[in-house]
Amino acid sequence: MVAFHGGAARVAGNSGFWPRPSAHRSNNLGHADLWDGRAGPTKVASSLGFSIEMQHMIQLFFFDAGGGHRSAMNSITEILAMKRPQWTVTAVNLQRLFQSVDPVFLATRVKSEDVYNAALKRGWTRNSHPLLRALQGAIRLHSPVMERKLVKYWRRDLPALVVSLIPNFNAVLHRALRAIDAQVPYVTVMTDIADTPPHFWQEPQDQYLICGSNKAHLQAHLTGWYRPERVFKTSGMILPLSFYAPAGKPPLTRAQLGLRPDMATVLIMFGGNGSVVALNIVDRLAASGVPVQTIVLCGRNEKVRSLLASRPGCVAVGFTDRVADYMRLADVFIGKPGPGSISEALQMGLPVIVENNARTLVQERYNAVWIEEQGFGIALNSFSEVDRAIRFLLTSSVLNEYKSRVASVRNTAVFELPSLFEVILSDQRGSASPKNEPTRSKPGLENMPTRSTATLLRRSRT
Repeated sequence: MVAFHGGAARVAGNSGFWPRPSAHRSNNLGHADLWDGRAGPTKVASSLGFSIEMQHMIQLFFFDAGGGHRSAMNSITEILAMKRPQWTVTAVNLQRLFQSVDPVFLATRVKSEDVYNAALKRGWTRNSHPLLRALQGAIRLHSPVMERKLVKYWRRDLPALVVSLIPNFNAVLHRALRAIDAQVPYVTVMTDIADTPPHFWQEPQDQYLICGSNKAHLQAHLTGWYRPERVFKTSGMILPLSFYAPAGKPPLTRAQLGLRPDMATVLIMFGGNGSVVALNIVDRLAASGVPVQTIVLCGRNEKVRSLLASRPGCVAVGFTDRVADYMRLADVFIGKPGPGSISEALQMGLPVIVENNARTLVQERYNAVWIEEQGFGIALNSFSEVDRAIRFLLTSSVLNEYKSRVASVRNTAVFELPSLFEVILSDQRGSASPKNEPTRSKPGLENMPTRSTATLLRRSRT
């Protein structure tokens, strides 16, 4: 077997390393064209009867401001462990790395991301646009010290590939990486359906960009900042692997939860931190007389869970890793237009009802527009209208029409990433596809869920 470590290759059973192509091109085996062309060491290994095993160290940068970034990191880590077990994957919490320069933490001993998550829990999200710009200003102010910390970090541990799953900090991360190395590829994987310029996801720098929607893909090309072959489009947002696995055990049923099997069921969710808004929705639905029952996924919001615990026709659930199983029991999803939440609902066949107003986070406002454009649900001006929306949606012909459109969604984004990372690493070694070849937006068969993947997922849940 031939294994590669940080750009070098090793024959299994041999303690020596073949050098990087940029060092001695062919001195080891005496063939002038040994490292030429796409084959490179593969040609040598094949001629010697060995198989190739690529080994790389990948760093995934995330933070806990909202749950989507950690969720994406967990999903990518899991799929790489399955599809590329020879790779070493390290998750880096940027908030933890920058804690000593976090102005909020220095003043209050409370992390910035905890302040953000507390605001989500309480529904304090009005006027998020000026708050976002203030945050970006603070990042620019503290960027020199942040970059020094990153340089120090990468001097100890430089990977083969840096992957960012976070907005706002990509210019800082990229500048620090280039101060250390001009070749290590920098990849931004957008976990939002669209960018919110300026300086949110997309930055004017030499990098790779992976987009989960036509909108983000178009935005990237229209900036003129990126080489076209370095912008990729996946089939959607990155979802937890549980959304592709069989139902967990023990199985969940409406009857088991104390709900009527024959009554329409609404699932209400406001991300991993929950929100007091869920209380208002449950109250309004109960007062309206609409014949529905509710499952409320409260996340880490114990206050909301306890207040809903005794409501008739309502099941209040704390933080759980069985979101997909609860969604299987529902007919409709109600929540904020977060990219992860609505993508999970669509994956499970649920039409969605969201709110779009001054309280909606600025980076999520396009999502509500997208939902209606695609015919996947209803975007309300206010959840005070939720009872009328549910009454309309639960008309049998209307619900079936929405469900039919939702059923057309086929999101396999998480399974597409390993091969995209391979393409990027190959491109950096000079063995990418021709520069004018268009990027593919559909996954190849190699990236699709396999029986062995489903088996691994099923075993991990039992």
